[in-house]
Amino acid sequence: MPIRSRAQQWFQGVNITFFLFISLITIIPLIYVLSVSLTSDSDIVHYGYNLIPEHLTGKAYSYLLQTPKQLLSAYFITITVTVLGTVLSLILTTSVAYVMTRRDYRYHRITSFYVFFTMIFNGGLVPTYMVVTKILHLQDTIFALFLPYGVSAWFAMLMRGFLMSMPFEIIESAKIDGASEMRIFAGIIVPLSKPALATVGLFYALGYWNDWWLAMLYISDTNLVPLQYLLQSIMSNLEHLTSHMQAGLQINLEQIPGESVRMAMAVLAIGPMMFVFPFFQKYIVKGLTLGAVKG
Repeated sequence: MPIRSRAQQWFQGVNITFFLFISLITIIPLIYVLSVSLTSDSDIVHYGYNLIPEHLTGKAYSYLLQTPKQLLSAYFITITVTVLGTVLSLILTTSVAYVMTRRDYRYHRITSFYVFFTMIFNGGLVPTYMVVTKILHLQDTIFALFLPYGVSAWFAMLMRGFLMSMPFEIIESAKIDGASEMRIFAGIIVPLSKPALATVGLFYALGYWNDWWLAMLYISDTNLVPLQYLLQSIMSNLEHLTSHMQAGLQINLEQIPGESVRMAMAVLAIGPMMFVFPFFQKYIVKGLTLGAVKG
């Protein structure tokens, strides 16, 4: 094992200290969110936002769990949409990116330009809404929550950059051995693309998990409401009640927590993804770096 010089040891110590400081800056706001969600509004008024609550209370979570069936249903819808949407998006994105990297495909340059063009111009909200509701008839179905986000042009170009870093001779040798196109794609390309798939898949999953826009546009059935849209509706109701109180109407808000509910909603929204993220963390930097080798 090589002996490090004093300068290298000093530099390593500075690096460790710097990144520990950055980690603390990142973690402290999350701790504050959790702390405020366990604090009553009266304590927030008297003591402000503290890293450690003066008095622990679960009043905000009790308020959100008044209808546990609806909350569990929203969690189930969100998890289902996230899983189905991420799998579908990965399949479609990888397929499109693979086509763009095949030099023996006559139209691979035209396909690349077409995908890139959609990053600059798109059909707009009204045509998209008409296609989803009038042509595909997806309104009030679970498919409306993930099919419109099926392929992202940005992620397709990112995956294309990763696949272009692979030697084309791998595909040629597989074709000489008699492998079919599907065998090459599923048996060779996909296994070698795990870092990029994990990176893009995580971004897709975050997008589906945090989305409430599609539910607002296409969902009126309460049984299909995802978690983020449910929490956004609760937030809107709280703001609506607050505005009525400020207008002079006799509404008793003592039993309705305000700021603590907002923080509790943030905890419920980001909690599951925080546990999923570490499993993909090792692939993210590698996937992004390799995906940027060639454009």
